[in-house]
Amino acid sequence: MLFYVIVYDITCDKRRKKISDLLEGYGQRVQYSVFECILNRVKYDELRKKIRQQVNLSEDSVRFYPLTRHTLNQIEAWGEPQITQPPSSVVV
Repeated sequence: MLFYVIVYDITCDKRRKKISDLLEGYGQRVQYSVFECILNRVKYDELRKKIRQQVNLSEDSVRFYPLTRHTLNQIEAWGEPQITQPPSSVVV
């Protein structure tokens, strides 16, 4: 699993609401248009596909930033909410 920061700038209110609702099912909102998600490859690909179906690439912008464990330890977060924490163990 990887930690992703996903940010967006969606011009249409209706599309923006659909994207934010979609992302809330995959991670934690940390700012108005910024989400932190901990995803395995299958979930990441699934999310990307769903988002791609909603955005208008001539008007909107969506960015996916993967963070490794090494860079995750270097994040500074001031204020609330706290940084999304990966689960300490995985149950299969």
